[in-house]
Amino acid sequence: MKKLLSLIGLLLLALVLAIGGVLLLSDSPMKTVESFAMRHADKLPLAYLGEKLFDQHCSSCHDNPAMHAPSREALSGFSKETVMVALEFGKMQPMAAHLSKQERGLIAIYLAGSAPADEWIAQHGCKSPATDNSTEFVTNWGLGTDNRRFMSGERAGINRANVGGLELAWSLAFPKVTDMRSQPAIIGDTLYLGDKTGKLYAIDRHSGCIRAHTEVLSGIRSAITVVTLNNGKKLLVFADSMASIYAVDPVSLKKVWQEAARIYETSVITGSISYHDDRLFVPVSSYEVAVSGSPTHVCCKSHGGVIALDATNGNKLWEWHGTADATLQGRNRDGGDIYGPSGVSVWSTPTIDAKRNRIYIGTGENLSRPATDTSDAIVALDMDTGKLAWLFQALADDVWNAACLNGGANCPENAGGDFDFGASVIMAELPDGGELLLAGQKSGQVYALNPDPAGRDGELVWQQQVSNAGIGPDLEQSTTNGGVHWGMALSGERLLVAAADPERVRPDYVPNPGLHALNLADGAVLWFQPVTRGCEIAEEDKPMIGLQNMRAGKKIELADQYRCSFYYGLSAAVLATEELVFSAGLDGKIRAFDIASGDLLWEARTAKSFEANNGITGHGGAIDVSGQVMADGWLYVQSGYSMFGQLPGNMLLAYRVAGAP
Repeated sequence: MKKLLSLIGLLLLALVLAIGGVLLLSDSPMKTVESFAMRHADKLPLAYLGEKLFDQHCSSCHDNPAMHAPSREALSGFSKETVMVALEFGKMQPMAAHLSKQERGLIAIYLAGSAPADEWIAQHGCKSPATDNSTEFVTNWGLGTDNRRFMSGERAGINRANVGGLELAWSLAFPKVTDMRSQPAIIGDTLYLGDKTGKLYAIDRHSGCIRAHTEVLSGIRSAITVVTLNNGKKLLVFADSMASIYAVDPVSLKKVWQEAARIYETSVITGSISYHDDRLFVPVSSYEVAVSGSPTHVCCKSHGGVIALDATNGNKLWEWHGTADATLQGRNRDGGDIYGPSGVSVWSTPTIDAKRNRIYIGTGENLSRPATDTSDAIVALDMDTGKLAWLFQALADDVWNAACLNGGANCPENAGGDFDFGASVIMAELPDGGELLLAGQKSGQVYALNPDPAGRDGELVWQQQVSNAGIGPDLEQSTTNGGVHWGMALSGERLLVAAADPERVRPDYVPNPGLHALNLADGAVLWFQPVTRGCEIAEEDKPMIGLQNMRAGKKIELADQYRCSFYYGLSAAVLATEELVFSAGLDGKIRAFDIASGDLLWEARTAKSFEANNGITGHGGAIDVSGQVMADGWLYVQSGYSMFGQLPGNMLLAYRVAGAP
């Protein structure tokens, strides 16, 4: 590593001298060097460095046919993020554990860059410019800073009367992509989409042609957030898989600034970025929850948090940390060191409360003991300083990591159930002018909180159970990967809640996947629309849970998985209008329900092969994360998500109602 850093330092020094710049020293010179390198990655021979690392650490297996490992040529067919996932917490994690995140990233850059896959972009370019650059249809994850994921029927252009006529108008397939996770932004005639290879596209949303594109260092994970600065300038802001934040010009797609947003080497941005008054609020999570499953990993030193940045230049304003710094706590049963406290990742997108000058976040479980009161909690932070205003802990003593899936030594004693908050908090207004904060948990519980509690500990107004995924804490029964995942939606006095609930064998656990409508005032269930698989899977072909399946799951032919998906629940964030609610399934089905009755009004199957309009044969898969967005009679669906053994796919599908422009 020292030789690599020295080489990077020499390259940077040469670059600085060449352009006449000055590299300022700080309290952390290597972080300064790394930050500078990330900002000027296009001027550095990163693929060359990655090749040297591959030769040193990987070639003995991958260049040796006797080892039956994929060749470097075969690996070049994957995206940078796919390689990173394999190295950081997939099957290659034990072999890559001695490498730093930066070294793994360089290897991924080398492999993904060794096979061209961009010819289609020029061939599918637009022949005319956009005519509307002003109408903002989708500008952030929550379709507003309150994270209600609501769009008026007038703006959506889709209603009860015409939703049944939605038909596929065009499709795009993206090479080297198996997961479609970055929610697009829509301004006027242009849809902005980031993909897993690190490309950002400006797409004509009516025809699917490509207006412009650019590329960043690694896969784009977050939603594309549209920022209008106080001076009137617009930016597109997003995070990549290396936890770098980018701001680009929406017309030229040129980078305005770039800044790292990591607390630890294992930090990653899973949620999306919120904006208010020239400030960005970045949620920080950690994939140490996954790597802790490796017996060689020293668990656990990382925690999550929130970083506030100046939106004009990316400068850091403040940080909130989910726990204190970890210290040595003792030994695990194999004699390895155990550190804590840790965990408390922030997986979701912060909610803005401008009136109270606060942001609200949900947090994840602790990874190691001691447990903290900030885990599995809703946290209110002062927007100016990041200081804690109050917190509501929904579940205490939830201490869990991936070692609990295989009985590993890093699994804490009396482990919890992994019942974090993944869905963003919703800021809701009651008919009488009062307000509530709404939060959905992986335990299957939905909470309504008073945004003005009397004390530090928060105040529960009502609670409703939509899934019994949160069964009692027990080492053998932890985490079903059920409950509420990516997001709820609020339409008037109806809260729409999707439950994922896979079929797992657990005492007293009865899967209840489907869509619930709850009354905003008291949480009463107004209706429930279940979803079913509709096909049979042999018991021996059912996958293991989440991260465990990534490492050692039985190989099932993709054709069989597409024919009958084990996963079929509703994990993706939902989207609502006054009349409709859209919710997509892990089996690739996108559905529209009547918001008053819960009746199914429209459904389309996406987990199938497509001859896409950009000349590439693609395939849809599971629909997860953001699911879908709408604009003026159009519905845009991203199909494909293979992260936890679900159905891979690489499709952007554009559906249009009759008469839409």
